[in-house]
Amino acid sequence: MGAITVRVTPRSSRPGVEVRDGRLVVRVQAPPVGGRATDETGRRIADALGVPRGAVRLRSGAASRDKVFEVEGLSAREALARLGGRS
Repeated sequence: MGAITVRVTPRSSRPGVEVRDGRLVVRVQAPPVGGRATDETGRRIADALGVPRGAVRLRSGAASRDKVFEVEGLSAREALARLGGRS
C-alpha cells in the first residue's frame, strides 16, 4: 500500500483530479464540514483509479487541506502514474 499526498480544494465549481508538480490535487464540491470534503475526496480518488471505494483509506489530515490517503494494492508511484493525464 502506498501513501499518496493529496491537496484538497473544497467548494470547487469544477470538481476533478489531477497531478500537479508530482502531487495529487483533488477539487471537490463538498464543503469542509463534517468530513464531507474528505469523503468526496476518497470517492473521487477511487473513481479516478478504478478501484473500489473501500480500497482508499484516509491515513492522516482529516481536518486539513493536505491529506494522506492509502490505496490498497497500489504503490504511490503506480497511483500517480495512473492519474498522470487525468483532470
